[in-house]
Amino acid sequence: MILVTTAGKVGSETARLLRERDVPVRVLVRDPAKAAARALAEAGAEIATGDLAGPASIDEAMRGISGVVLVSPAVPAQELSVVASAAQAGVGHVVKATSKAPADSPIARRRWQAEIEAGLADSGIPHTLLRSNAYMQNVLALAPVIAATSSFGSCAGQGRSGLVDARDVAAVAAEIITAPAAQAGKTYWLTGPELVSNYDVAAVLSKLLGRTISYREITFAENKDEMIRAGIPEQIAEMNAQALSLTADGDAEWVTQDVPSLLGRPARSFEQFAVDYAAAFS
Repeated sequence: MILVTTAGKVGSETARLLRERDVPVRVLVRDPAKAAARALAEAGAEIATGDLAGPASIDEAMRGISGVVLVSPAVPAQELSVVASAAQAGVGHVVKATSKAPADSPIARRRWQAEIEAGLADSGIPHTLLRSNAYMQNVLALAPVIAATSSFGSCAGQGRSGLVDARDVAAVAAEIITAPAAQAGKTYWLTGPELVSNYDVAAVLSKLLGRTISYREITFAENKDEMIRAGIPEQIAEMNAQALSLTADGDAEWVTQDVPSLLGRPARSFEQFAVDYAAAFS
């Protein structure tokens, strides 16, 4: 049985894809009443109620598990608890969703990822790292303001990134955890098929929605404040705005062929993503 930690955008899709393959899967969630958990239960996933901050619930969820897909908010104490539990249980492989994560990054979240990765390496568990570029699904956070004002702003400036669809990241995770023998110690850098700027995002949405969507270059402080007003906690807004500022400087300007080489099909384009999620922007 495979354990997937949390039912977020990557975790939920990974669990769904595993069930499509008739692979037994258990998903660790805090609230089994949430829609994502209910949908996974209906798809045949086993739902384990617990908290990543509670080692006892992690140990309970780890019973009978052969592989773990580790997807969570990059809180070192929590993810390292999962790693420790997996090591104690003799889990055979861990697939960890991560990002570009230098230990000296100015962004705390990336430093935390580096700390978790170091702990995973020290555990001795065979593992694979999935370093994703920015998720296309992050654009959905802008959907309400785009729907209301036909515009959006970012401190990413004219920067481009190899945006990747979270569904493709999930597909890679499902592919590796079901056949992990040759994947131990490997790191994959996951992107979409091309570099995309926010001006490109606006152009794609304009064509799709049949109205002009405009993009504004704004400052770090303005971007952070907009996110806070949208309900994002200040610490997360700070890290998000830092990442966008680095994008403006070319930090995310990389594209690889890892998704198609692993899946045997092209990575989803931003145009395809936009079509699939068009209702959110209308």
